[in-house]
Amino acid sequence: MASDINYQDGPGFSRRDESPAEDEPIRSPGSARQTDYERIGGGRTGSSFFQTLIHLLKGNIGTGLLGLPLAVKNAGLLVGPLSLLAMGIVAVHCMNLLVKCVHHLSAKLGKPFLSYGDAVEYGMENVSWLSRYSLWGRHVVNLFLNITQLGFCCVYFVFLSDNVKQVVETANGTSVNCHTNETGVIVPSYDSRLYMLFFLPFIIVLVFIRNLKYLAPLSFFANITMCVSLVFIYYYCLTNIPYPINLPLAGRGVDYPLFFGTAIFAFEGIGVVLPLENKMQNPKDFTKVLYLGMGIVTAFYISMGTIGYIGFGEHIRGSITLNLPLCWLYQSVKLLYSFGIYITYALQFYVSAEILIPPAQARCSPRWALMVDLSIRVALVGLTCALAVLIPELDLVISLVGSVSSSALALIFPPLLQIITFHNEGMKRWVMVKDVAISLIGLVGFVAGTYISIQEIITRNSARHNSTHIQLL
Repeated sequence: MASDINYQDGPGFSRRDESPAEDEPIRSPGSARQTDYERIGGGRTGSSFFQTLIHLLKGNIGTGLLGLPLAVKNAGLLVGPLSLLAMGIVAVHCMNLLVKCVHHLSAKLGKPFLSYGDAVEYGMENVSWLSRYSLWGRHVVNLFLNITQLGFCCVYFVFLSDNVKQVVETANGTSVNCHTNETGVIVPSYDSRLYMLFFLPFIIVLVFIRNLKYLAPLSFFANITMCVSLVFIYYYCLTNIPYPINLPLAGRGVDYPLFFGTAIFAFEGIGVVLPLENKMQNPKDFTKVLYLGMGIVTAFYISMGTIGYIGFGEHIRGSITLNLPLCWLYQSVKLLYSFGIYITYALQFYVSAEILIPPAQARCSPRWALMVDLSIRVALVGLTCALAVLIPELDLVISLVGSVSSSALALIFPPLLQIITFHNEGMKRWVMVKDVAISLIGLVGFVAGTYISIQEIITRNSARHNSTHIQLL
C-alpha cells in the first residue's frame, strides 16, 4: 500500500540559488531556531499524529510484504526472522539519521524544507573537497529514487501478470472448497509476459491522470481491498500451520543475498519520511510516529515471513498469494490485491514523473508541454513493462530492485550524510565508526545481492529458453 505522499513534497526551496522566504530569516547554527526546530506550518495545520502514522504504514506495506516468506526460506526459519528484526532496527535508525541531518541543514541554511537530494547536496558542501561535486550528490539520489520507483512499477507488472494468470488458468476448476490447495482442471493460457502486454494500455491510461486528487477515491478503495486481502492471507496462514515443523533454521549462504535484496526492498520507505515529517502539525512528534509505525511494520514483516514460510514450506513462491488455495474466496483475494497494486502503480509512478517531467517541459515551448508530459509517461510505462517482460520472475525482480537501489537509499546514504553533515561539529569517533559500518553493510549487500540476483535471472532465463525449445521440438 504505497503512500500518496510525494517524495519531493514540501515548499519549493530546492536549489542553492533560491533564497528563503522573507519571513524565514537565516539563523545561525547555534540559535534557538536549530534547537527548537519546526517546519513551516508546524503547530497550525497539517497531518495529525494518527494520519501521519497511517501514511507511514501505507508507504511501507506493499508487494514486499508478500515476498518475505520466500525471503525467510532463503535465510532460514531462525536466521530469517532475526535478520528481519536487525534490518528493521537499522532501517529505522537510518530514517532517523536522515531526519536529524535535514533538521540541522535546514536550520543552518534557513530553509523550511529540504528533500533527500537537497540534504545530500548541501551536506557535501560542508566538505571542502566534495563541495564542487555537491550537485552530483543530488543527481545521484534522484537517480536512485527513480530506479527504486520504476523498479516498484516493474514488480507490479510481474505481480499482476502472475496472479491474474493463475486465476484465469484455474477458473474452470475453481471450487468453493478452501480446505485443499488443488484444483480439478488447469487450462494452460498465455505466457505471463503476454499478460503484461495486455495490462500495458490500461496502465498507460491510469498514469494519464496527472492530478493525484482524482486518484484519491480509487486509492482509498485500493487500500481497503489490500487490507481485507491481508486479513484473509493471515487467517489462512495461521489456521493451516502444519505440525511438526521440520524446516531448516539457517538457509544456504549463497541464498542470503537474495534474502537481503527482498528484505531491504520491503523496508525501503525512507523516501516518504521527509514529506511526512514536513506535513505534521507537530513535527517534534515525528520520531514517536517513526518508531511506532516502523515497529508495527517490522512486526508485520516478521510475522508474515515466518508464518508464510511455515505454512507452505519449500513450496513457497515469489508472492504468497500464488500459494493460496484455488477456491473462489482466495481467488477473489488475489484479484482484490491485484486491483490495489494496479492503483498503487500510479502513485509510485507519480514520484518519477515529478522528478523527470518538469525539467523536460522547461526545455520546450508551452504549446508542446502537454505532449512532452504524456510522451514521457508513455515511455516510462513502456520501459517498466519491457524490463518486466525481460525479467518475468517476481522474486528475482524484487531482490534485484532491493539490492540495487533500496540498499543505497536506506542503508548507504544516510550514515554517510551524517558524517559529512556533522564531521566538523564534534562528532564522536564511535558514531563515525558505526556510520561507516552500516554503509559498508549496505555496500556489501548491494554488490552481493545484485550479483546473485543477476546470476539467478540468467540461470532461470536459460532454463526457460531450453524448456520452450524442447516443447517446440
